[in-house]
Amino acid sequence: QVPLVESGGGLVQAGDSLRLSCAASGRTFNSYAMGWFRQAPGKERDFVAAITWNGGRTEFADSVKGRFTISRDNAKNVVYLQMNSLKPEDTAVYYCAAGGSMSTRRNWYNYWGQGTQVTVSS
Repeated sequence: QVPLVESGGGLVQAGDSLRLSCAASGRTFNSYAMGWFRQAPGKERDFVAAITWNGGRTEFADSVKGRFTISRDNAKNVVYLQMNSLKPEDTAVYYCAAGGSMSTRRNWYNYWGQGTQVTVSS
């Protein structure tokens, strides 16, 4: 088990920035790839960003490329999602997830957090 807890969500205006954090428990965090997904009301949970276990590689959805970055601190068991130039269409519940390898596919990840709401007003 890898308990995950997201934080950092909130209500912001278009153009603002937010940094989400995902804190993991346990000593195996640095063996997992981590991903961020988001789910807007009435829509499926979509891939946002992912990072390998050592941070050596990252991947992003086309909709967030150039605006979002993902990073991790294995000493602190935390993965971050820095979101800049936010748009109203970024409004969603954001989830972090842990899996054996980096993937854009939702079912590749074994462990999920409870999510944090991000709302971007126009």
